[in-house]
Amino acid sequence: MDDLNRDSVEEFKNKKKIPLVLVLDNVRSLNNVGSVFRTADSFMVEQVYLCGITGTPPHRDIEKTALGATESVAWEYAPDTLELVKQLKAQGYKVGSVEQAENSLKLNEFIPEPNQHYALVLGNEVFGVEQEVINQSDFVLEIPQFGTKHSLNISVATGVVVWDFLSKLMR
Repeated sequence: MDDLNRDSVEEFKNKKKIPLVLVLDNVRSLNNVGSVFRTADSFMVEQVYLCGITGTPPHRDIEKTALGATESVAWEYAPDTLELVKQLKAQGYKVGSVEQAENSLKLNEFIPEPNQHYALVLGNEVFGVEQEVINQSDFVLEIPQFGTKHSLNISVATGVVVWDFLSKLMR
């Protein structure tokens, strides 16, 4: 790892993050939670919110996939996703749900505004983002898919959406 010149946890915590937080809405799989942490670390996400039934660190199944990212990425538990979304909006975040829904915006058409902070909500593996949360969102992002399946695993969807967000900010 020394050859890769990676930051220490403290150095990482002190670095400027991208203007993005991730909100996990009742995610069941602890392995998915850990994967989201690892993605958040990789792409310098501000914070991860774990809502409802979403598991929280410390837990060995989260750590199995997070590989220590629960120590570097800021996180917080919120019992109710909808209340958290309302709080984030009141703080000036634009909230987007990552979901297949009517009037969704295709991810490739989404352009983040400079100097705007965003919160992206990712939902339960079976039921997706709660409808009341979608209704409170400023927009809904849909990842275009062209195969026979109509959904992606939440950890994969997180990686796709966060990389897309970051790459558009770097232009």
